Amino acid sequence: MYYEAADTTVLIDPLVPAGEEDELFRHLDADVARRGLPVVILLTAEWHRRSADELAARYGARIGGNLPDGIEEIPIEGADERQVAYFLRPHAALVVAETFQVDVDGELFLRRSPALERPDELGASLDRLMELPIERLLVSHGEPVLEDARTRMAEALARS
Repeated sequence: MYYEAADTTVLIDPLVPAGEEDELFRHLDADVARRGLPVVILLTAEWHRRSADELAARYGARIGGNLPDGIEEIPIEGADERQVAYFLRPHAALVVAETFQVDVDGELFLRRSPALERPDELGASLDRLMELPIERLLVSHGEPVLEDARTRMAEALARS
């Protein structure tokens, strides 16, 4: 995901698609040059590192660290592996790794990590997410939910 924060250009869980490298870099290079701001790479989970190292080297970016203004990190607990969601408050958009996914029919569903060991902690994490004023949900798997995301999330949780 690409986001233009006020103070940085942000890439979340970046993936350079095979066979589309030239086109992606043409656009991304132009945006980074146009903005003239540092590039920051954020990861929702270590297994979403994907192209992060390549892009960090290309743009002199840092991976992780202090969050850009307007971005909040919400831990997704319940497993020993680190997983977080990022809330882009200015756009009421939530970015998740695996917690929510959208299937081929467009239905949003909760996906519990195979490493889940403490379901009560996951439940508390989901409760924290549902307190946010979410309008959009950007998932790593499936199409984004661009309208009424909080309601769709609540429905997915009720079905789980």
